[in-house]
Amino acid sequence: MTPTVLCIGTLSDAEAEWQALGAKYKLLEFRSGTRADFLANCRNGVYDDVVACYRSNGSTRLTGAFDAELVDALPKAWRYVAHNGAGYDTIDVDACSKRRIAVSNTPIAVDDATADVGIFLMLGALRMAHFSITALRAGNWLGATPRGHDPRGKTLAILGMGGIGRALAHRARAFGMRIIYHNRHRLPTFLESPLGAEYISTLDELLSRADVLSLNLALNSSTRHILGAAKLAKVKPGVVIVNTARGALIDEDALVDALEEGRVSAVGLDVYENEPRVHEGLVRNQRAFLLPHVGTYTVETSRKMEVLVLRNLEAAVDGGRMYTLVQEQRGLEWAPGVEEMDEGV
Repeated sequence: MTPTVLCIGTLSDAEAEWQALGAKYKLLEFRSGTRADFLANCRNGVYDDVVACYRSNGSTRLTGAFDAELVDALPKAWRYVAHNGAGYDTIDVDACSKRRIAVSNTPIAVDDATADVGIFLMLGALRMAHFSITALRAGNWLGATPRGHDPRGKTLAILGMGGIGRALAHRARAFGMRIIYHNRHRLPTFLESPLGAEYISTLDELLSRADVLSLNLALNSSTRHILGAAKLAKVKPGVVIVNTARGALIDEDALVDALEEGRVSAVGLDVYENEPRVHEGLVRNQRAFLLPHVGTYTVETSRKMEVLVLRNLEAAVDGGRMYTLVQEQRGLEWAPGVEEMDEGV
């Protein structure tokens, strides 16, 4: 029987690769509609034969989150969710695991582009770039731009030393920065040594030593508001905070207070707690250098992400394996094996 796979949302750069899968799979698509429409399709037999789906990064606008309600409604044959995005906080992985539905995401493909934006935000915040950009466009030349700071000699503290964190550290070394980091586990020597990075065993010490703090960790129940009022009270005075991960890692109300008080000297943010709404206290503060979640928004990276999702889907359906199975499911008795990455991924 020909396997049936479903595309939820759209592809912008790998449409041809999706269509090519039609040579061996039956392709179904949910590219427009509502959550109610999607749930109705699940319950009315439309998706009874679906074994795997491609879930686009923007598909939450169609179906809402892949929460327990939606996962419970998926037909019995459904075994794989190939998600486009390094972050997967819109998927209830526990609910998927209870159904023995495997989930993959797109680390590695996003590392370079996200780290590039992290450096851009760091430099923009250090140099108080919002002041001069807005002054120039208003015809006021330098305006009231305060003097900024050089990165050289500063300590960059990375919270979450995964692929993006390591890519950021590699770039920051070119600016003459010291690198310290805190992680659930210390990196093995072969990863840590080339970065010249120092492992810090506690978050409080990391905060106390950071001239620049970059958040590069996943959002989950244990990391939501990991940087709240209590932790912001422990930062080194004048710290610059950069976030390219997920907005809800930071309590934005507390961040705005710290920024207005001067304990945090500047921020460079690409992500926000309640996207697409941005906290008014950030919008009105010129020491906030802001981007609208464009960390992976390049032609090259968008394509790499889409191709990786399709490769995950194909490896799952054809061989019961995935290249980038999410960490929470690795090693579970029922979970698919992890396919070794190759140059084509």
